[in-house]
Amino acid sequence: MSRLANNPELLALDALIDRAGAHVMCDVVTHVDADGHRLPVWCLSLGNRSPSVPAVGFFGGVHGVERIGSQVLIAYLSHLVERLSWDATLHEQLRRIRLVFMPIVNPGGFLKGTRANPAGVDLMRHADIDAEVEAPWPLGGQRLSPALPWYRGPAGGVLQPEAEALYRVVRQRLFSHRVAISIDCHSGFGFRDRLWFPYAGRKTPLAHLAEIWSLRDLFQRTYPNHSFYLMEPQCLSYTTHGDLWDFLYEEAREQGHPPFLPLTLEMGSWLWMKKNPRQLLDPLGLFNPLLPHRHERVLRRHMTLFDFLQQAAVSWERWQPVGARRAAAQEAAMSAWFSPTS
Repeated sequence: MSRLANNPELLALDALIDRAGAHVMCDVVTHVDADGHRLPVWCLSLGNRSPSVPAVGFFGGVHGVERIGSQVLIAYLSHLVERLSWDATLHEQLRRIRLVFMPIVNPGGFLKGTRANPAGVDLMRHADIDAEVEAPWPLGGQRLSPALPWYRGPAGGVLQPEAEALYRVVRQRLFSHRVAISIDCHSGFGFRDRLWFPYAGRKTPLAHLAEIWSLRDLFQRTYPNHSFYLMEPQCLSYTTHGDLWDFLYEEAREQGHPPFLPLTLEMGSWLWMKKNPRQLLDPLGLFNPLLPHRHERVLRRHMTLFDFLQQAAVSWERWQPVGARRAAAQEAAMSAWFSPTS
């Protein structure tokens, strides 16, 4: 039997595209070859494409073993598609926002069951940007061999097709809007869910630190019972070379694009292993919840966050920190994340 027939995420995305109909714009942004298959990398868009509205991007499946990120996005997108058949409020919201989904950035990695893409490149170490502080070897990215994990690709080499497609989608479908937020879904680190933001390769605050702090504060005040997220710059956990979101954030800032706030949802898989040590015997157990009840819980756990990011983008002017509020947010963020005791 073809390995493609045994890959539930690729099949689920195909089925969702068939079901979405005219409500969702679906296009193939590149193809990748893996194990004799030519696999599409899909981008799905909903809502208003006018630059005058905000945009939110949802990304997953950058690492082929972290399947839960794609599963969460496919479940959420399926939820939206179902609501489109009856929910007038969703249709009204989509007149005021654009939603962009790349649920499986690395389908070749999914098919092969590898973190890297079919060329052996770790896409989250692949951007043309080096860490400004020491990055642990090889975790922070290495160029020695694709046979070792966290391979960045050769220096000055050709950009991998999956990364090129992601760049193109972000540049064309997020940067063009008056404000953009993105969230990239991963798993495999820590005992709790983290919301990381740039930088991964330097221990300095990003230009939109006050906006990130204000977004965090807004979420915590609106959803006080969702305290399971730890929001922080990624560099507080570890530093890496070649982070895609560091690269794209810097490009947006240097080219004077409207505000772009990239977030990474790192689902804390160590907790799943602690509660079910037997899943360490499964190759995917390091990165994914395997027990059915826990898997179902994770699929619904982040829907509130995804809805919130859309509402926050639409209402940007109502909470964007300016003047004295921006100065206060900047000071609070610096104290929490960049003081010597933080």
